[in-house]
Amino acid sequence: MACLLGVIGAQGWYLGRRYAWLVTLYAAVCLAATSAFPSWWDNPAFFLLFIPMIAGFIEAAVYALMADHKFDQRYNPGLGAVSRTGWPAVLVALLACLAGGIVSMLAVAMVVVHVWTAMGWLDGYVF
Repeated sequence: MACLLGVIGAQGWYLGRRYAWLVTLYAAVCLAATSAFPSWWDNPAFFLLFIPMIAGFIEAAVYALMADHKFDQRYNPGLGAVSRTGWPAVLVALLACLAGGIVSMLAVAMVVVHVWTAMGWLDGYVF
């Protein structure tokens, strides 16, 4: 859930965090602010959405690699059965790290291109 819906903080709602609504509000404000620009992908509010998105990928990897007894102790204290995740959790962690790395590099590359364009370093180049 954190890997797919981390941008809106869905894992916080699911785990019952007290301030989960702040991440959702932050994402909603950023999404609303993107509509104020002619191109939604070319404004600061869109870049700020990368923060909870990358945090979601990191949390997905942390939760997937957390020991089963620690996860149950923290998030499932009344559950009688013990969770056994096994290899699927490791594969989810690998997917989260891969996707998080790709999204992080995309965010850095987009910021660099915008800064270089604003500084005039890319004048005359067609991209």
